[in-house]
Amino acid sequence: MRILVVEDSPRLQRSISLALRKTGYSVDVASDGDEGLWQAESNEYDVIILDWMLPKRDGLELMKSLRAKGNKTHILMLTAKDAVEDRVAGLDNGADDYLVKPFAMPELLARVQSLCRRLYGVKNSCASIGGLEIDFASRSVRRRGVPVDLAAREYQLLEYLARRQGQVVSRADIEAHIYDNMVDPMSNVVDSAICILRKKIATGEDSEPLIHTRRGMGYILESKPKSSC
Repeated sequence: MRILVVEDSPRLQRSISLALRKTGYSVDVASDGDEGLWQAESNEYDVIILDWMLPKRDGLELMKSLRAKGNKTHILMLTAKDAVEDRVAGLDNGADDYLVKPFAMPELLARVQSLCRRLYGVKNSCASIGGLEIDFASRSVRRRGVPVDLAAREYQLLEYLARRQGQVVSRADIEAHIYDNMVDPMSNVVDSAICILRKKIATGEDSEPLIHTRRGMGYILESKPKSSC
């Protein structure tokens, strides 16, 4: 999942970005409202973490501009403003969630995860397919009861496919949502990552393949590949 962090405090920006990247998210950052607006309009994000008080253009103005242009990216507003009327103003003007500073990093990560679930229409915190069990809350994976050890980026790739289970996901989508920078068009980084993930979620020769390649289109996570029409 790709996250934009718009925060003018270098310390807090670093802390949030580091926590997100350790969890496996792809992260872009901006330090003022104008840069944040440019990033949000130039790229596709799953969630925007937006500070209210920003130089050049405050978070509320930035959010209003995005919403006026039809941008529906989920926004988590960060602010030291804790009055009820401030929270209402943030939510009324397009924020999907609101977190008052100071906050605990685990709570921020949990709120980001919740917004990602909402984005892909996933209400449950778990997914199960072909003996593969994914717990989105604990970020743990099992195949036929056997724990699967995944690196943070590998887990993020699997979760992205799982949230779009039954849908073909293009390489371009994977590059945009899983990796910080656009991948060289000649690179096989996505193919290699898929290959490694396939091997890790296999538990034996009788394990049913779950990640399938649709030539020229991308990849799909499903229990039984559907025949093409």
